[in-house]
Amino acid sequence: MKKIEIAQFGGSETLQLVDAPTPTPTGTQLLVKVAAAGVNFVDIYQRNGNPVYGMKVPYTPGMEGAGVVEAVGSDVRTIKVGDRVAWTWALGSYAEYAIVEEAKAAIVPSGLELEEVAAFMLQGITGHYLTNSTYEIKAGDIALVHAAAGGTGSLIAQLILLKGGTVIGTTSTEAKEATVRALGVQHVIRYDKEDFVEEVKKITGGRGVNVVYDGVGAKTFDQSLLCLKPRGMMVLFGAASGAVPPFEIMRLNSSGSLFLTRPTLAHYVADAAEFKGRCDAIFDLLLKGKLTVRIDKRYALGDAHKAHDDLASGKTSGKLILVP
Repeated sequence: MKKIEIAQFGGSETLQLVDAPTPTPTGTQLLVKVAAAGVNFVDIYQRNGNPVYGMKVPYTPGMEGAGVVEAVGSDVRTIKVGDRVAWTWALGSYAEYAIVEEAKAAIVPSGLELEEVAAFMLQGITGHYLTNSTYEIKAGDIALVHAAAGGTGSLIAQLILLKGGTVIGTTSTEAKEATVRALGVQHVIRYDKEDFVEEVKKITGGRGVNVVYDGVGAKTFDQSLLCLKPRGMMVLFGAASGAVPPFEIMRLNSSGSLFLTRPTLAHYVADAAEFKGRCDAIFDLLLKGKLTVRIDKRYALGDAHKAHDDLASGKTSGKLILVP
């Protein structure tokens, strides 16, 4: 089979297409013929050798995907050959075949396309835990969502609107602004030409927002804190522009007894039952047409490096996927 392998940490040139034996599943493992794999910022962080992720080379990247089960290990109980499955936070998806643990796979209901689901898993579950568990959005809440045209930001925005909240979305181009407004977001700030702190204050009558969902990191963090109302929550879930440097914790006190959290998906899907519950919830919303997943670009497996470069450029709008 063909797969992408990273033999050393570094830039996108480290993503090499190689030949490898098709693996054999054992125990509770599934062998899945990959229909599509999602491309995410976490793939870039891991590729760069960020010590937070504890990666060891060589490895095959890719944390999410969808496909059809071709073989199962002897201890698999709930999934059978021929089932359509999807997964997230399971390494090795940039390949024609992937080994996935049964506990990390969810059966894809009929009515959903595998490419659509592959493009949705990581962002969909991320959006679900951020808006239901990290900070539970309530009707009437106002949330600032950075990079609202992106794969994660657009899903967070939709989930907030479904729960009766108000979204203030930031973005950087006219085309992306149109994408955000098409989701039903009424308040869109172009941070390429507007001060988003001033605009948030105008929109909220000077009160600020209940919560900020920030996957951008270094470029937006300091100003995002200024957008919160007293006892508001700063949810820093990513670092697309770089890691946030250490800061004085008393700023949270002086700025209004603020809350700050740096969540990661792994801790919200570690339990198999919790993972399944989140999958069921987002699959149901997809089937009912209440969520929109926009696939921006599709790439051949051998073009994984191009997908990483495009994602890192900040010029994409929607999800990038690899199609083996």
